[in-house]
Amino acid sequence: MIEIKDLYKQFGNTPVLQGINIEIKDGDIYGLVGVSGAGKSTLLRCINGLLPFEKGSLKVDGVNIQTLNGKKLREFRSTIGMIFQQFSLLERMNVLDNVCLPMRCLKYDKKKMLEKAMENLELVGLADRTKALPRELSGGQKQRVAIARAMALEPRILLCDEATSALDPNITQSILELLKKINRESNITIVVVTHQMEVVKNVCSKMSILSQGKLTISGEVKDIFLNHPESLAELLGQSVEFPKKEGKVYVEILKSAQGKDGENVISEMALAVKVPFDIVWGGMDKYRDDIAGNLVVEFEESDWEAVKKFLETKNADWRLV
Repeated sequence: MIEIKDLYKQFGNTPVLQGINIEIKDGDIYGLVGVSGAGKSTLLRCINGLLPFEKGSLKVDGVNIQTLNGKKLREFRSTIGMIFQQFSLLERMNVLDNVCLPMRCLKYDKKKMLEKAMENLELVGLADRTKALPRELSGGQKQRVAIARAMALEPRILLCDEATSALDPNITQSILELLKKINRESNITIVVVTHQMEVVKNVCSKMSILSQGKLTISGEVKDIFLNHPESLAELLGQSVEFPKKEGKVYVEILKSAQGKDGENVISEMALAVKVPFDIVWGGMDKYRDDIAGNLVVEFEESDWEAVKKFLETKNADWRLV
């Protein structure tokens, strides 16, 4: 769906994106993560054709958007929906007119326009607020209107630029569930720019981390968080550290509710090996429809060979720390 190769973008003499390589497949919910100034929003605007770039290629459905201009570029942009942090609703228009606006600009038939607007408002749960003005809505309702408007032209791609950062946690969760519903029912590709780690864990299947305009890592969301690479530790401002004792061995075991063979490795180990151990670090978290985490277990050195033999017989992910 979206193929980005060796992309460079600069403002004046200042490089903003440097050698970006990302592939986003049809139907993905893909996260672009990084601190402010990392280049996330700039990359998003390159994807929707709002910003040109100096080097590399960016293809959507095999079409290099750098080759588009005029009418073809406008037609391309109509296939991409955009959701912003601050909703960007027109205050003088009611909910229905805000959703109709993109279709009115493209001179849709009035009947078709109203039917599509009501269909989208039904989708986001606001079919009963058509006459309300933006000032009469909560933040979550405003964002739902923005989503309905972004879906008005039946886009193939939905771009979300910090779409939940202005909302409280409960409203954020409801918006994320709505995005997952849209993705599930329409198979629309969604790209989420965010600095909120809970958003990425909840809604995204894959992610890339950007730092100072460079791509530091890409992959499955769960794998990146469970393997906690240095780039993620830098983004979170924390690293996995705990006091170690002499004469002890520390093993990190990756656990998943939908893990390999459905085994609970630690419980199995306690019953099979029958040696004392302590869990010294770790925890479980939710990743879309799975619950997974890392647990660091402490053993006596004298017990390590028995533990190692057990772990090697299991289809489990583990490593020495």
